[in-house]
Amino acid sequence: MDYLFEGVKEFSTKDFNHFRELFEGLGKKQSPHSLFIGCSDSRIVPHLITKTLPGELFIIRNIANVVPYYRSSEEYLSTTSAVEYAVKMLNVENIIVCGHSNCGGCNALYLSDDELKETPHTRKWLELVRPVKERIEKDPELVKDTVKREWVTEQLNIVEQMNHLLSYPYILERYNKKEINILGWYYIIETGEIFNYDKEEHLFTIIE
Repeated sequence: MDYLFEGVKEFSTKDFNHFRELFEGLGKKQSPHSLFIGCSDSRIVPHLITKTLPGELFIIRNIANVVPYYRSSEEYLSTTSAVEYAVKMLNVENIIVCGHSNCGGCNALYLSDDELKETPHTRKWLELVRPVKERIEKDPELVKDTVKREWVTEQLNIVEQMNHLLSYPYILERYNKKEINILGWYYIIETGEIFNYDKEEHLFTIIE
């Protein structure tokens, strides 16, 4: 636990002073240019992989970088409300859905109900990725080759969540008017490579 406190002290005495002017400007207002929707995985660090500064990214993180379908509800909808705030209140120009290699959430799609019995909320959440699992299970090659299945699932999930974003009326309207961009990124942890989804070619190409 002590190393957490030491980290705070180092930030306060070193990093903050380095960016003091930036933080002073951010003290009363934020104007992020992009909404970054990523996995909660501890290995994903949005500001690091995009080389952005505080104030540039509005970040949503959850298991398997999921975007629930739009719906009006009296429930407490965390991801949905954050998307709403980013687009309607902050007027972000870009939405990035960033998935990654070795995604535990995507892998959990293939666990049995018994294996997920101690994580019922995770199991429920992953129902939003069910269309991806159904597509995978129709391909005998992917059912047999679990290594290939892993990265295909992760990539198809990114595209699935990009499509979910278009179920939000205010996003669809802005997207059709070319007032907002929707990007899909696939990040390979062990190599640092990031691939962008090409909507015309329907494939991921490396950003270089």
